[in-house]
Amino acid sequence: MTSSMEQLYQQVILDHAKHPHGRGLGGAAEGARTGESHQVNPTCGDEVTLQVDVDDAGVVRGLRWEGQGCSISQASVSVLHDLVLDQPLPTVDGLAGSFRALMQSRGAGLDDDDEQEALGDAAAFTGVGKYSARVKCALLGWVALNDALIKTGSREDA
Repeated sequence: MTSSMEQLYQQVILDHAKHPHGRGLGGAAEGARTGESHQVNPTCGDEVTLQVDVDDAGVVRGLRWEGQGCSISQASVSVLHDLVLDQPLPTVDGLAGSFRALMQSRGAGLDDDDEQEALGDAAAFTGVGKYSARVKCALLGWVALNDALIKTGSREDA
């Protein structure tokens, strides 16, 4: 990856960390089932509490979170918010799988350009995969989302 690309990616992460999207716990979307999950990364102490609302059609209608930790963990939840809001669960599952694959790529990115492009700002975390200790930081919000979705009753425990 070119250094200008890495700088752009770092800026995206810093912007999301400074101005997080979806931050602040609160009321559920009307007519939706809500699930909440609190996750902690014991390695570094990062934590997130995430609330998600899913309607009867299986679409994410609300997502709120509160957390503390490094810029990677906080920015990742902010990006996750933007990616999954108003998306059907199969799309959410696909994005989550793509993000996990990105984190496991050790900084190489995804082989499928369309799949990487679908991640939007989440592609900025490509370089995080080079640092195994930081991968858990980036995945913290995604783990909370999966757990919260199970708690809505919208899916089986996988």
